[in-house]
Amino acid sequence: MTNVHHYPKLIRGKLIKRYKRFLADIELETGETITAHCANTGPMRGVSEPNSLVQVSQSNNPKRKLAYTWEMIQVNNTWVGINTSLPNKVIKTALTQNLIPELATRYSSIRTEVPYGKNKKSRIDFLLSKENQPDIYLEVKNVTLTQGSTALFPDTVTTRGQKHLEELMTLAPPAKAIMLYFINRNDCDRFAPADSYDSKYAQLYRQAIAAGVEILPLRFEVTPEKITYLGLADFLLQEPGI
Repeated sequence: MTNVHHYPKLIRGKLIKRYKRFLADIELETGETITAHCANTGPMRGVSEPNSLVQVSQSNNPKRKLAYTWEMIQVNNTWVGINTSLPNKVIKTALTQNLIPELATRYSSIRTEVPYGKNKKSRIDFLLSKENQPDIYLEVKNVTLTQGSTALFPDTVTTRGQKHLEELMTLAPPAKAIMLYFINRNDCDRFAPADSYDSKYAQLYRQAIAAGVEILPLRFEVTPEKITYLGLADFLLQEPGI
């Protein structure tokens, strides 16, 4: 296990409600009710139940409209990271410090948000370069949905996610294309595409594997103090029971 992120001091509270996609009302342990920024714009199936324990961070930046950010929620005694802006930061740290064995190498260049694909209208999360080696295109997806001990992605229809898989397929080979699934909870040891929520994405996932796109489902443990890398999950070709 490897520590890949340390949180600032977080504040504990209870979720009242999440609304308008970006907002969450939370009652802190002091009894104060605050409105926190919610970075996750999806439906957040299973990770937005009212009265659940949550953790928020607080910013001292006076230019921010909301001082608090909702970081995680407790589901069945497991902390689940729901701040979708954090996985890319964690992966960048892991890349620069060689913290994750599956990605550990000395890259000559680590670039972020690089235009690629048809007409260069998409942006890849990471473009990794190494001398005398093919470029590596790395896309990162945050995963919170589960079915038992299997993590699933996505939790709703995602045309953007479908497009990412389609464009990664056009790169491999000669470049190396990787779809990294950041499993933001420690209670899952398997990963599968969510056929029941986006059958087209699941179909493209299987096509991408056949086309040479590497699937990298990484398991993480989330606590109010830190994020720890646990290792690879096994990946399935389809959602269990489908």
